[in-house]
Amino acid sequence: MTATPLPATTVCVFDAYGTLFDVAAAPRRWGNLLGDKATALAEAWRRKQLEYTWLRSLMGRYEDFWHVTGAALDHAFATLGLKDPALRARLMASYLELDAFPDARAALTRLKDAGRRTAILSNGAPSMLASLVSAAGITRLLDAVLSVDRLAVYKPHPSVYALVGERFACTPADVCFVSANGWDVAGANTFGFQTVWINRTDQPCEGLPGRPVATIASLDDLPALLGV
Repeated sequence: MTATPLPATTVCVFDAYGTLFDVAAAPRRWGNLLGDKATALAEAWRRKQLEYTWLRSLMGRYEDFWHVTGAALDHAFATLGLKDPALRARLMASYLELDAFPDARAALTRLKDAGRRTAILSNGAPSMLASLVSAAGITRLLDAVLSVDRLAVYKPHPSVYALVGERFACTPADVCFVSANGWDVAGANTFGFQTVWINRTDQPCEGLPGRPVATIASLDDLPALLGV
């Protein structure tokens, strides 16, 4: 963990996918049916899911995250030679109940107990996020769940990060933004947020404008970083 504490912030905002929720949980849940293709599917699915959000934003052809996730899964299936409609349905359903990372609830609880305002800011469609939050039992730990769906454009477009200021009547400098996605950290930092990168697998920083203010290996390290 980087040792420098964050400047004072009043709102702590979390990315959802890959940060609070494990995107590999769905393929892992059906590993008995995927066999030796489980890891390759998880990687291909996530990669295409992100690519399609960025490309659709550039093309001005928004489609919500549920449909983007389905299109990405179809591409991954085709790449790996999988043809199983029932398995596809199971994987998509599992995406609505992804496992929360073990450190997520504890970190959110400590922040809320300290009086910190908390939120999710995600590419996810509202119904997807509602399902995830409910399944994880963290509804009471969040003051807001913000989706890009209202804007019809995906992160890292600056207008997405501006949703936080609208909701909490705060400046970008008031916001601690936490993400496990380096490209998301870059977008949030260039917007003006105080950014924390959760680098769980010791990856190098992205070669993009906007560096993390702090880097941690687990959400367990976040409260101390914020002086909680």
